[in-house]
Amino acid sequence: MMKKRIFALLAALCIALGCLAGCGGNPAGNETTLPAEESTTAPAQEFVDYAGSVELDMESETAKCQLTVAEIKGFVDGDTTHFYVPTSVSENGLLKARYLAVNTPESTGKIEEWGKKASSFTKEKLSTAVEIVLESDDANWNLDSTGGRHLVWVWYRPEGSTSYRNLNIELLQNGLSIASNSAENRYGETCMAAIAQAKAQKLHMHSNETDPDFYYGEALPVTLKHLRTNIELYENMKVAFEGVITRESGQTVYVEEYDPETDMYYGMNVYYGYNLTGTGLEILEPGNRVAFVGSVQYYATGDSWQVSDIKYVDMRPNDPNNIQLVSSGHEPAHTLTTPELFTDGTVEVEVMTDLSGEETTMETFPYAKLALGTSIAMENMKVDSVYTTSNEDSASKGAMTLTCYTKGYKISVRTTVMRDADGNLITADAYEGKIINVKGVVDVFSGTYQIKVFSPEDITIIG
Repeated sequence: MMKKRIFALLAALCIALGCLAGCGGNPAGNETTLPAEESTTAPAQEFVDYAGSVELDMESETAKCQLTVAEIKGFVDGDTTHFYVPTSVSENGLLKARYLAVNTPESTGKIEEWGKKASSFTKEKLSTAVEIVLESDDANWNLDSTGGRHLVWVWYRPEGSTSYRNLNIELLQNGLSIASNSAENRYGETCMAAIAQAKAQKLHMHSNETDPDFYYGEALPVTLKHLRTNIELYENMKVAFEGVITRESGQTVYVEEYDPETDMYYGMNVYYGYNLTGTGLEILEPGNRVAFVGSVQYYATGDSWQVSDIKYVDMRPNDPNNIQLVSSGHEPAHTLTTPELFTDGTVEVEVMTDLSGEETTMETFPYAKLALGTSIAMENMKVDSVYTTSNEDSASKGAMTLTCYTKGYKISVRTTVMRDADGNLITADAYEGKIINVKGVVDVFSGTYQIKVFSPEDITIIG
């Protein structure tokens, strides 16, 4: 028995060392090549297109809850899109679609790895589609837990194709979403298979790779002027800047900072969402000068740039990633602005060609574009007409757009929902036909710059 053990040990050593004598070894310098059928490399797993394997059944139980949409209002993120729909489906003609079975990384308020990729993926697929169909999971149009979004399957037909693809499942199979009750729906088996494949092939969220669209570095210190004039270069990057908060509305604060070189204020919208509590919210009071650290994002639905994903950790008050109170007791600038400057004015500013800053060029901007988010004042405007938002389901019901004229220029003034001291809604007849002075913040809507007003005290009737 001992001899057999010794022989087995010698044979093993011979194989391990590639012995020549009695082991069939190759001459030195030659490599052993296994026949193809004996290769130790496992074949790559075949990619199954689960998004194309399911079919949209126009005669299923969901037939009455299938809707072909003609137009997209706006993309929010990877799993939420707003569509224009008939009023028979939604009274205000707008359906806010929350995709079933998926939960893509955040790319609006809180910024997460692969969030931008998921958002861009959804936008690219739907923007180039020749037809889009929304489908409920059953015979009813169902709302999500917020009560404001419809839970749907999103199907799209690419150009040149006669069949539809399921975008929900496509996000899963590409590793751009984690599961969200993915097994508990009409396409549950396919959803789970798509998730399993994405994990096995280590795609995007399931990989160990870094997201090229996510900024992992430390915050880059910038001025608001520099950020506003070079904004596209900083997309998805973490920046640090200071400014005075002038207004707060809808989880957004408006921040401005004076630049002596151009003798004007530059501003930025900072979206804080639902991430802050306690001390963090106290810091964001209008009148405070605050040091911000956050991520630069383009908010497609609002057609504007913003800084988001800001934080304040109470247990680490000196964390450099926290927002910090610098000082308090400041007032909005409310720069007195002529209609000529607001409508036709331009500003020439030096901008960078890339982030290295080694090369710069002079660029001419519309004044209002650079003044976005800053506080201004305008006087002696005649209110020609008033449009009032009347959608019952809209949080803006009662908000007004005042079309004004002064010195031959047309200026739009947009109000929030405003009430008088007794709590009564202020309506169009309070301003129509009147001459007013206005204080507000420069805003943009559908490509047109306007003045946004937040309280009745900001509109003074002078005639």
